[in-house]
Amino acid sequence: MPAPDSPSPLSRPPFLHFLFARVSASLAFQIVSVAVGWQIYALSGSAIDLGLIGLAQFLPMAALTLVVGHVADRYDRRKIVAICMALETLATLVLAIAALHGVGGKTLIYATIIIMSSARAFEAPTLSTLIPAVVPREWLPRATALASSGGQIAQIAGPALGGIGYGLGAGWIYCVAAALYLTAFASIATLVIERAPPRKEPTTWRTLFAGITFIFQRRLLLGTLSLDLFAVLLGGATALLPIFAKDILNAGPWALGALRAAPACGAALMSLTLARLSLGENVGRLLFGSLILFGLATTVFGLSTSIPLSVAALVVLGAADSISVVVRSSLVQLNTPDHMLGRVSAVNTLFIGASNQLGEFESGVTAELFGAVPAVVIGGLGTIAVAGLWMRWFPELRKLRTLHGSETAPT
Repeated sequence: MPAPDSPSPLSRPPFLHFLFARVSASLAFQIVSVAVGWQIYALSGSAIDLGLIGLAQFLPMAALTLVVGHVADRYDRRKIVAICMALETLATLVLAIAALHGVGGKTLIYATIIIMSSARAFEAPTLSTLIPAVVPREWLPRATALASSGGQIAQIAGPALGGIGYGLGAGWIYCVAAALYLTAFASIATLVIERAPPRKEPTTWRTLFAGITFIFQRRLLLGTLSLDLFAVLLGGATALLPIFAKDILNAGPWALGALRAAPACGAALMSLTLARLSLGENVGRLLFGSLILFGLATTVFGLSTSIPLSVAALVVLGAADSISVVVRSSLVQLNTPDHMLGRVSAVNTLFIGASNQLGEFESGVTAELFGAVPAVVIGGLGTIAVAGLWMRWFPELRKLRTLHGSETAPT
């Protein structure tokens, strides 16, 4: 990783275009997520309905993963991202018009979420593959950390805007989100990159499954991605934040905004730190330590009845998760050839979606069966258990020293 005094990726205009698009889209996504969560809970008061939001976000991603990766490796990635952002702009405007005129209801909200999630299924993995096209390869870990910190900073402002803005009117806050999606579209549409023309591989079952095959042939990548999948899936407490804000902490939309922003605040601080400093020579141990801390913070949040303690626990949770994000993303980009990057990134995004959106569904179902507090505590303890199992099942990941995957620490 570059030294702190080396040239920054921020000195490259293409990276600035990429970062501005990512931050704008992330900010819009967070605003919409907070608004639809509060809107659905206000309409039904049901934990399972909150969990269904996560399911509606995950299923399109799961269904489209193989196609997404092949499309990203076959066609212009910049144009794919631009089209997706344009579609998200239109879908958010539908939510705005429906809210302003008091029409639609839960069915329209879920349908719009599915449409936006389908666009995001193409956008998220394709956008991440643009990083190697806008910075030199040796800058990738630092650029990844900066991109992550930009997204996390957006996640600090997004929930706050979503929570406060929803109090002023759901329709107007959806209009703000639509404007941000439009800004992201303009930024990515004007991005100029130098990249070799994509390979025109024929569409076969072999090419469609190439990303999955590539990961399963490399235990280091398989261990990293599956660890994040199962650990964060069990720790998916964010879907239950409206319940904690309203029923356990006895607060309103402002508290929901603070709770949603807290993990992003911790993640942003950690990402900015990682953008300046090296991850050290014990990347594997750092990864497992961060996930154990993630589980402990989740458990503390589940047991808390104090707003300051809940916010603090979520800040720690976000900081711990940020380490996992940077390590996982850097491992994928540094150990995957460019012609495979779209398909491998699509599988990586599916794992992320499963851990986040499917984790929210799992939390909603568990909360409906056992209550919100037991659901979060069980999830936090489950995350710690998964980290322990993966340390035993993937010793090469525990011993990993560098992001290039070629060095391991002595036993």
